Amino acid sequence: MTTPTVSSVLDRVLVLEMVRVTEAAAIAASTLVGRGDEKAADAAAVEAMRAALNELDMNGTVVIGEGERDEAPMLFIGEKVGTGQGPAIDIALDPLEGTTICAKAGPNSLAVLAIAEAGGLLNAPDVYMQKLAVGPGYPDGIIDLDKSTTENVCAVAAAKGVEPRDIIVCVLDRPRHEGLIAELRGLGCGVMLIGDGDVAGVIATSDPDTTIDMYMGSGGAPEGVLACAALRCVGGQFKGRLLFRNDDERARAAKWGVTDLDKQYDLDDLAKGDCIFAATGVTDGSLLAGVKRRAGKMTTESVVMRASSGTVRWVKGEHRIGG
Repeated sequence: MTTPTVSSVLDRVLVLEMVRVTEAAAIAASTLVGRGDEKAADAAAVEAMRAALNELDMNGTVVIGEGERDEAPMLFIGEKVGTGQGPAIDIALDPLEGTTICAKAGPNSLAVLAIAEAGGLLNAPDVYMQKLAVGPGYPDGIIDLDKSTTENVCAVAAAKGVEPRDIIVCVLDRPRHEGLIAELRGLGCGVMLIGDGDVAGVIATSDPDTTIDMYMGSGGAPEGVLACAALRCVGGQFKGRLLFRNDDERARAAKWGVTDLDKQYDLDDLAKGDCIFAATGVTDGSLLAGVKRRAGKMTTESVVMRASSGTVRWVKGEHRIGG
């Protein structure tokens, strides 16, 4: 009997199963939307996602998760999930992307998951990452972290055939981005500020309906890997560089095999080979609608993408409450 390849298993078994995993996490977190308790919402999503993953026939290893084993009781980095049957698969996950958003009932809270062949996802340390992203259709190398904000905006505007003032940039609304925001507005750019959830912010560059041309700023490195898994499926360019605030963070990076602390990562450095990205909305957002409860049922909206085929499936689910 021929042993199935990872790619064939990803295609045949796990593409839609990933949606069930993110649906489970989103539904669990949705019971705590607007309740002001970030930890409880995150814990509910984590527990539900782990239970769903462990029902799947796969030999999965969490490479990006809730933290190191001594910090996270489950879905910690290195944890094995699934039944143990089948080929080795790397998993990057964020059971509740935007915990603060969920607690405050804000937009763009998601349950997010990416899987790839073993070694396909960068085991990124939990530090900040400088991020720069654009959607598909631009010449290779159009963005570069070694260039200024102005140079990158002007390059994208020229390729698009518009003026810099016609470019819209998504940025996390943080004090550390005050200089970036001022430079963008000085160019006349539209700046879409988001309170949290930069996975959705990066992915938004790939969807013309969002009108977002670029993503700029710093956020979590694990979220950068998750976003890159999505861009690998739908197209786009990404540049990332790890940011270290102290020696402890540098030591953490070394522990996970990062030797070049100044490296500028490309999309394929962070997510390569065949990979699947799935997300389910917890609250309404630019990418997905959130979980809705009405008349004895719940509805969910999810997206699942596969890199090797470029397939994107939008999945609307109806779930019986108590079923």
